[in-house]
Amino acid sequence: MIQAIHTSVKGRARYKVKELYRSLSLKEYLERSLVNQPEIIDVSANISTGNVLVFFSPKYNYKQIAYLIDEVILNYQKSNQQVQPFTSAKIVKKTQRISGVKQQKIENWHLMPASTVVDTFNTSALGLSSESAAANLRKYGANVLSETEVRSSLSILVDQFKSLPVALLGVAAGVSVFTGGLIDAVVILGVVGVNAVIGYATETQSERIIHSLKHQEQTSAWVMRDGKAQEIPVDNVVLGDVLILKPGSYVAADARLIEADNLSIDESALTGESLPVSKNTASLTGEDVPLGDRLNMIYRGTYITGGQGLAAVVATGQFTEMGHIQTLVGAANATETPLARQLDQVGSQLVVIGMGLCGLVFGMGVMRGYGLVQMLKSSISLAVAAVPEGLPTIATTTLALGIRDMRRNKVLVRSLSAVEALGSVQTICLDKTGTITENKMSVVEIHTNTREIKVTNGEFIAGAENINPYMYDELLKLIHVSVLCNESEVSRVDGEYVVTGSATENALIYMGIAAGVDAIALKQKYPLLQTNLRSENRNIMSTIHETHNGHKFVAVKGSPSEVVQMCQGWMKDGEVVPLTDADRQMLEIENDRMAGKALRVLGVAYNHIDESHNGNHETDLIWLGLVGMADPIRRGAKALIADFHHAGIDTVMITGDQSPTAYAIAKELELNRDTQLEILDSSNLNNLTPEALTALSDKVDVFARISPSNKLQVVQALQGAGKVVAMTGDGINDAPALKAAQVGVAMGKGGTDVAREVADIVLEDDKLETMIIAVSRGRTIYNNIRKSVHFLLATNLSEIMVMTTATAVGIGEPLNAIQLLWLNLVTDIFPGLSLAMEAPEPEVLSQPPRNPTDPIIKKSDFGRITFESATISASTLAAYGYGILKYGISPQASTIAFMGLTTAQLLHTISSRSEKHSIFSPEKLPHNPYLTAAVTGSFALQLLAVAVPPLRTLLKITPINLVDGAVIGGSALLPLIVNEATKNTGVSKIKKYPKCRVRQCDRP
Repeated sequence: MIQAIHTSVKGRARYKVKELYRSLSLKEYLERSLVNQPEIIDVSANISTGNVLVFFSPKYNYKQIAYLIDEVILNYQKSNQQVQPFTSAKIVKKTQRISGVKQQKIENWHLMPASTVVDTFNTSALGLSSESAAANLRKYGANVLSETEVRSSLSILVDQFKSLPVALLGVAAGVSVFTGGLIDAVVILGVVGVNAVIGYATETQSERIIHSLKHQEQTSAWVMRDGKAQEIPVDNVVLGDVLILKPGSYVAADARLIEADNLSIDESALTGESLPVSKNTASLTGEDVPLGDRLNMIYRGTYITGGQGLAAVVATGQFTEMGHIQTLVGAANATETPLARQLDQVGSQLVVIGMGLCGLVFGMGVMRGYGLVQMLKSSISLAVAAVPEGLPTIATTTLALGIRDMRRNKVLVRSLSAVEALGSVQTICLDKTGTITENKMSVVEIHTNTREIKVTNGEFIAGAENINPYMYDELLKLIHVSVLCNESEVSRVDGEYVVTGSATENALIYMGIAAGVDAIALKQKYPLLQTNLRSENRNIMSTIHETHNGHKFVAVKGSPSEVVQMCQGWMKDGEVVPLTDADRQMLEIENDRMAGKALRVLGVAYNHIDESHNGNHETDLIWLGLVGMADPIRRGAKALIADFHHAGIDTVMITGDQSPTAYAIAKELELNRDTQLEILDSSNLNNLTPEALTALSDKVDVFARISPSNKLQVVQALQGAGKVVAMTGDGINDAPALKAAQVGVAMGKGGTDVAREVADIVLEDDKLETMIIAVSRGRTIYNNIRKSVHFLLATNLSEIMVMTTATAVGIGEPLNAIQLLWLNLVTDIFPGLSLAMEAPEPEVLSQPPRNPTDPIIKKSDFGRITFESATISASTLAAYGYGILKYGISPQASTIAFMGLTTAQLLHTISSRSEKHSIFSPEKLPHNPYLTAAVTGSFALQLLAVAVPPLRTLLKITPINLVDGAVIGGSALLPLIVNEATKNTGVSKIKKYPKCRVRQCDRP
């Protein structure tokens, strides 16, 4: 079982443990158990190798340590032995619900008394017996959730070949092989291969980074078994088990509380409720009680922040609320992005055009007496010419460069199409907790001595004045009392404070730290003598501390209405004065004002008592003030909302919070674009038909008290209204909606693994403001791909016009099959790609998002494309005509047409940079070095074809003289001048938008 493999260093040994391989639960059990042994200094277990490295006291030898390890493993197996025979085969595959197990009853456990629930599962506060637990495990299966399906390397690779243009190129390559054009086929397939490599490399790198963010799950839980507390693997928790609830741990299964002592649980990952929820055992009444209001229930995956308790398990595995959410994730379908649809549309149109041209040219050639095989090759070459070989590569490479650019800004993009889709988003659904807000409590406002003080980023601001708490006695005393009357543990690690406790109490400690108070020294100066915690009918907490002069100091915080009734005086301008009834009424009004802003408000008071005081120490207190806490809005969130609105994007907030809290935050963010802020509560949402919800969806600014299934409904309703929707979120409850949205955006640091697995984009550092950069990048990518497609269609159409016209007129073939292919390679890929790397236009974030139903090339564009193609074709045919007059229908004439058409297409890149700006416009476009390099390089390749004899022979071209060169140059320049001169420049008509605040959208 245990094999010592390295023992040469005294006090250090490495052991091979066969059972450790790929067993995370055993790793944690070993490390936790061994480090508590007095002989052991440190231990590290590795599940990849099955090795355990142990540092121990030199007084012991490695054999004694091996015995300890063996004993720990035996204990682990003993706690596991009841489940091994019948679970090993069932836990291997977690991607589906375990077969052969009984369905679990779904009841309204929150409406039943705790005693009824306990009786239903034949359990008690002492827990199940080992035999009953084993029977339930056999009957209902292991407590496992289905794992989110992840993209395999193979599926990523296969996805690169699924677009219609790529499929058409594949068909063209096959036909080329069939007709003897092996070189043509090799080149075409090479283009397809390059496209696949770029896409695969980019997407697999993003997947690796996203998977590296995964958090390790809790693998064990404490339960009562056989009347004793036992730690067991989470997978082995069964119906009827009694969970032992302790702060700092996650809940292992859905359960009904049977005991609760000041128990508070953070349910934000499940419900979106930002504040920890206080739990109790009382039964509830009423139908359709929302998940967040079931105060006597606890749910798998939620976090225990304070107190303690016992709870009877009522659902495990796929039958938990988390399991239901994962079922929703599986049912939600990912939506195809606009660019993917439109590129497939263009591909379909090109298939029809290609087939039509093949037939037309082939028929005309045969009728004119040209050879059958020759016309078959020519018509196939024309079909290939109709398909821009560069289109898939340009789209893929441009999107890949966008992903690279995003990665620099800590934005991880899972798929190439997600960047473009974000650029076309019309509505962004923002999850509140953990996305708009920080998902942690902070003090945001203090009221003391009729003074209202805002707390922002560690600064205390009264009106326009930034104040120092040490200059105001009542404020400093309020901060001291908040730190002393506090159960959070404070320590320092590497000079930084580490605060452990409930969210509310942590917020008070951090307020003190921001004020410059040494929280550790303050607690040491006033040692704690006694703590009186809040109870069910007493919403205050008080602590008694020893002072240096032999007196005792009483610190009190709690419900303002209760604390103020205990006070007889209050601090005013540094002095204690009597607290009158009028003063109490004023404080109650102030409390209501702060509560109306969705703040959690505490009253703070203190007193000094001497040694002889034996009565109630919570009387005759001195009032200090009110402390208002909230889950603070992330820095930059308000400006981001303004940027979204400026970019024409509607913003919708979706939250599990109550409507007043949601309203206060939405108002602060200025979420509404119209004058009226519209809120829809989930209680109203459930009564709406899908059609009514679709009609209402784009009029609502805030959806409150929303469940995971409701979030999915909202996203689907907006999509039903024709919107391109982005959804942001960090919790498990957001996962179904993240998957259904065209763009799902998850948090990297604070987000859950499930949310990250289904999202298209992950914000690695949780900075929501980087989304506007992604929007800018997406819009620029679309615009640039559109320019590239315009260029490719115009140049490829010119080839078709030249070949079709020459065949119809009967003046031979200006270009042979291999020349057509060379032409496409030289003028399609690199010049088209350089257009896709144009800098963003100045007004990219000042215009509304495009209509997703608009094709990438509109009907109005086809007229312009046809005109541009016609000018290039006419000029090329004129040069070809000159060649025929001089040389007859010969390779010399074909060379002039070939060189003229290639040069004209390369110069057309300049014309395709903008629909509005021309080379004659006074306002010049930004320099694009990529375009200069692409055009120069392509010209060099073309000259190389003329200069190198083997290439000349392959292409069947001849040397050219100066006169022929002048004709070629003239035939290439003329279309550029004509096309630029006839542009509808309209520069003066372009609306001058103010620049957007975010300007981090440079060229990739």
